[in-house]
Amino acid sequence: MKRVWAGALLLGMLACKTTRPVQTSTTTQTTSATQLIPYGQAWAALWQQQSGEYKALCLQAYQLAAWRLDQYLAQPHNKPLAVVTDIDETVLDNSPYSVHQALEGKGYDEKSWMEWTAKAIADTVPGAPSFFKYAASKGVKVFYITNRLEAERTATLKNLQRYGFPDADDQHLLLKTAGSGKEPRRQQVLQQYDIVLLFGDNLSDFAERFDKKPYNERNAEALKSASSFGSRFIVLPNPMYGDWEGALYNFQYKLTPQQKDSVMKTRLKNY
Repeated sequence: MKRVWAGALLLGMLACKTTRPVQTSTTTQTTSATQLIPYGQAWAALWQQQSGEYKALCLQAYQLAAWRLDQYLAQPHNKPLAVVTDIDETVLDNSPYSVHQALEGKGYDEKSWMEWTAKAIADTVPGAPSFFKYAASKGVKVFYITNRLEAERTATLKNLQRYGFPDADDQHLLLKTAGSGKEPRRQQVLQQYDIVLLFGDNLSDFAERFDKKPYNERNAEALKSASSFGSRFIVLPNPMYGDWEGALYNFQYKLTPQQKDSVMKTRLKNY
């Protein structure tokens, strides 16, 4: 009963908070409370913010990473060791942004995102500060490979430094330049270091073979890469956004919210 009540309460909140103009279509009116885009992100963010399960998954990921790091440290290497991590939903929690946009009936847009990151107030993902401080204490370098823009550099470093993340400096922060693919930046790190672990909430944070693939190919590649997860690839949970969503509508980000919502609903399994 608690789950039903919570769901009803959230849907009521969303229905009251939206600033969208009133639609005359009866179909739109009767289904607006179940729109996945953009309102579904608020439900996902609620889970991220309030569930013990989310915290447990993150702690599990980082504790596994510490165990794996100790194993790598015991092996011989030709180069100094490094770990590579994404930032958003991997070390910093941006769920307040998703809540803000969803309750306004809006999705992601660059202007509002940059207004959020400029505040440099994102909290940490559970377990992240402890792990990266531990890695640094063992002489392992930390590189932050993110698709944030150059204009976000100062605020991003300020946010990381606020929580004492190691190597939070210009040299170790590799922002998006020409494209969203991270492989060139990973190769840049590999010139001087052996990367023993990679962290992310999106498959593209780990290997080029996951970049911009249709959802069925992404899923197949994930299954093929089973031995890497928990070994070299450490995945953090993020139900709010990511390439998993874009892949469902073939990365056609210019579709209207209504069009995206329609596509997403066709991907749901029902009975």
